[in-house]
Amino acid sequence: MSQDPKPPAEVLEFYALGGEQGRLDEDYFPLERARTQELLLRRLPPPPAVVLDVGGGAGAYSFWLAELGYYVHLVDPVPLHIEQAKKASEGRTKGQLSSAQVGDARALDQPSGLADVVLLLGPLYHLPEAADRRAALGEARRVLRNGGRLFAGGITRFASLLDGLRGLLFEEPLFPAMVERDLATGVHRNESGRPDLFTTAFFHRPEELAAEVRGAELSLEGLFAIEGVGAFLPDFAARWKDPAHRETLLRFLRKVERESALLGASPHIMAVARKP
Repeated sequence: MSQDPKPPAEVLEFYALGGEQGRLDEDYFPLERARTQELLLRRLPPPPAVVLDVGGGAGAYSFWLAELGYYVHLVDPVPLHIEQAKKASEGRTKGQLSSAQVGDARALDQPSGLADVVLLLGPLYHLPEAADRRAALGEARRVLRNGGRLFAGGITRFASLLDGLRGLLFEEPLFPAMVERDLATGVHRNESGRPDLFTTAFFHRPEELAAEVRGAELSLEGLFAIEGVGAFLPDFAARWKDPAHRETLLRFLRKVERESALLGASPHIMAVARKP
């Protein structure tokens, strides 16, 4: 790892396009937000507590947690995201961030034992090298207080295949070869230059994410599907707008969120762990 680590250049270029700030309002991503929030709420300590949101983009979860009364420090490697977060924080009368700075998950500036909670909801799937993921998890452990909790997100190995079944696998000539590589290696690379085909990433098998968390000397409490199979619900937008349909979907996703046979069918998974 370099003395001044940065994610791959193409990852920074992808997020510099500005699409992340409003992403959770599009497609089936409101489900990602709702499920992430409920998984966090079950295990967060009561506010006020210190949360370090590493790789938190423009602050989608940072601001939500700050409004709940947490002291939230946002770290992200993309300067645009930090600019957006600072501007949004300055314009708030409630839920301002405690800090927002450009930084890398593998080399955090924060002191050891600062945080009650570390969110690592994006960095692990933008670090294709295992050594870099180990470094990010090691840093998360370092900045956690004893007994503090880590929430680490991953994209699952089969995500591009499952997403491709909605059309790209059959309609985009470049896509099948990308899926073949994803399935074989877990490393997703987009050499087309098309933002809709994502950017450099590592797609975990669920057991790989669990092993990496344990390898960082963290006590794994559980592995959870975030969207589960709900990401592929027909007519998602219309059903999500209906409160009864939404609750039915969430109720059944909760029932199977820890089923090992279904974890790989979720676009995102979350590992929850404690620092002993």
